Amino acid sequence: MAERKARSLNLSLQGLKLAEQALLNFESKVALAAELQISRTIVQNFFAGKPVSRGYFHKICKKLKLDWREIADLPKDEKSELEEKKQGTHKIDALVQEVRQKRHEKIQYQCGTMRMLDISQPVALADIYTDVNILEQITSKSSPKISDLVQGFNPESDDFDRLDRVVQERVPGLLAVSRYCKLMVLGKPGAGKTTFLQWVAIKCDLGDFQSDRVPIFIRLKYFAEDTRRDDSEFKLLNYISQEFSDCGIADKSLIEMILTKGKALILLDGLDEVSEEDDEIVKHIRQFVNKYFKNQFIITCRIAAQKYIFSVENFTDVEVADFNHEQVAAFATKWFIAVARNDAEGGKATAKLFIKKLNLPENKPIRKLAVTPILLNLTCFVFQAKGEFPSKRSKLYEQGLDILLVTWDESRGIQRDDFYHNLSLEHKIELLSQVAAITFEKTRYFFEQDEVERYIADYLRTLPNTQNDRASLQQNSKALLKSIEAEHGLLVERARGIYSFSHLTFQEYFTAKWFVERTDWQGLMSHMSEKGWREVFLLSFEMMKPADSLLLLMKRKIDLMLASDNYLQNLFSEIYQKSKLLYELFDIPYRFESFLAYYHDFLLRYAYYNLKLASCLIDYDFEIDYNSAFKIMKNLVEIQVNYGFSSAALHISVKLDSQIGNYPMNLIDIFLSEHTDNSRSQNIDKLLAIHRIKALLRPINIVRNSSELEEYLKDHFKEINDRIYQLIEIWKSSHKLLVSSFKSLIFNNSNIGNDWQFSEQQQKILHQYYNANPLLLDCLNSGCEVSPAVRQEIEETLLLPIAEIEQRQQQIS
Repeated sequence: MAERKARSLNLSLQGLKLAEQALLNFESKVALAAELQISRTIVQNFFAGKPVSRGYFHKICKKLKLDWREIADLPKDEKSELEEKKQGTHKIDALVQEVRQKRHEKIQYQCGTMRMLDISQPVALADIYTDVNILEQITSKSSPKISDLVQGFNPESDDFDRLDRVVQERVPGLLAVSRYCKLMVLGKPGAGKTTFLQWVAIKCDLGDFQSDRVPIFIRLKYFAEDTRRDDSEFKLLNYISQEFSDCGIADKSLIEMILTKGKALILLDGLDEVSEEDDEIVKHIRQFVNKYFKNQFIITCRIAAQKYIFSVENFTDVEVADFNHEQVAAFATKWFIAVARNDAEGGKATAKLFIKKLNLPENKPIRKLAVTPILLNLTCFVFQAKGEFPSKRSKLYEQGLDILLVTWDESRGIQRDDFYHNLSLEHKIELLSQVAAITFEKTRYFFEQDEVERYIADYLRTLPNTQNDRASLQQNSKALLKSIEAEHGLLVERARGIYSFSHLTFQEYFTAKWFVERTDWQGLMSHMSEKGWREVFLLSFEMMKPADSLLLLMKRKIDLMLASDNYLQNLFSEIYQKSKLLYELFDIPYRFESFLAYYHDFLLRYAYYNLKLASCLIDYDFEIDYNSAFKIMKNLVEIQVNYGFSSAALHISVKLDSQIGNYPMNLIDIFLSEHTDNSRSQNIDKLLAIHRIKALLRPINIVRNSSELEEYLKDHFKEINDRIYQLIEIWKSSHKLLVSSFKSLIFNNSNIGNDWQFSEQQQKILHQYYNANPLLLDCLNSGCEVSPAVRQEIEETLLLPIAEIEQRQQQIS
């Protein structure tokens, strides 16, 4: 009998009937054998009630969708054993459901609500929780080089702070829990680790997730505190027993049975919140996991808490991902509805406005910052008061840093005791500012661990009562770096041994603070032509009180860019004189400064660029078709790319007068109608149509051939298809006349007097000049403290030749 049990099984009489009925779902026994890829003889023997090996017996039953235990002719001893197991399973399942019911209120009390910073009352978790995503590969454990991280990457992108997170698949949180029996969930401070663990407990308690297990939620900080207070050996099992006893389950044997059978979902929150003096706590957890290994375990910990390396076999490390755009919108919507209490519609309206304004280009720095629950919560709170983001973004960043550096730990009752903790808040900010400024000036968004440790050591040398020997500095700087990462998440390990600030926004803020605290304005001004420094400038001007002297210094630096180049000064003088004449002649309904900026753009774009285009057209003997049109448009695009500095001039005019954006075509109409004779008016009208169509076709350089161009026009410019065909006919018949007329118009009536040619150095200077002026206006309008007189002086002297500026200053003095 024992040999038969070990080697083979056969059908019982009742089992044979069930098997033959299940066979009806297949064409024949032969077809069944073919699907199973086993011998026909084995299948024949199975249905004949003859013994077949257990492996084949189980395989055939599974295909027939039958329980092998129900249809096999089992020996009495084996049947009794299976029956006992079945009864035991029913018994433990019943026990689990009984315990779940008794613990329901406790789980809801522990996990059903959450407190949000600056909100007076707790909020129901279900009302605010936003599903999190999990990264199954820990970013700091990868090993790319810095060059790999920055290759082809744009720091202006919204994804900068998720650089190393966008390349791998994001897994929904509950799916990750389903995949792994033992999970270590890591994340930055405020990434949502605790909230996620609470959500898992609630879903389990409600039967929506792992309904066959008992959820047990433990804050390890509380466990450590209770362990210290108890005189006896207060291990984790005792703590869980006390939890159960509070719910009316005093029989420890029942608890032991649940744990032994693996029927618990054990959620341990905040391993990093256990102080170093409580090393025994980690040992208790390790022993408990090893003993009751059949249960599911999830532990949360800050990602950089290296001293808490949990070396238990079969634990998988995963990381909580930053919110993506959809999660930000979902969280914000729930947040505003939750705080609106009884006004859900009002909350939805505020949330909609919040999301709309957050996505505006000018709020990109805020958008890049608000990707973790803690900082998104702050952003929503600040917006809630006035329905606007603060005019001074530096105040928002300052509040965010206060949360990360102070409030977050204090709100959770966490006190840390290490070298970093002994630094004052002022010293921490000064240290971070120094690291930020040094790395940002070197355009270093990522830096090696030994490099940042060297910067930290340099700062520590400046502090009183600091051990300055090499060994102590090296040890302290290494420990300090890890503490900054673990406690506040302001510096993070992006890859193995490679660090960056957690958010580019914080690096910019600390850099600005560094320049402001040291009043190093010459150093700051040396970067005003660099696009990547825009946010640093805006923040610096916000922090400077008042900003008059700094604004005037920047204006003077910009004016001096062109002061020594007589050629460019002559050009600026002609533009200034011509714009004054036209401004008075046509009674233009905009501020003169705005019109002057637009006129800079007009002459450089419509005159200089199109002179180049005119030369191309005259020299080109063509039979116009789509392909030729593409070549012409591509040529225009290349010219505009090469001389793109004039677009910044138009940018200035828009900043000075928001209405100027509607004006360019009106101005061109004036030039093309008032400065031409009637004999050429028809051709000029056609030329005006060409200009307008070319403006619509600027993206055309993405098209590669004539057929693709035709599809592009049909798909994207259906409303001007007829005008396109008319344009082609015009070009076929009279392009040379049009070009000649246009060239004459530019030379004779625009009063630029020269076919202006710029050297490479002059082009570079113009780029810098035209890019620096919009930055100056952005700083002027950044919410900084500036007197009306200084504002007026700056606006009225924008884009003027140096001689005119000096003459005005002499008149004032």
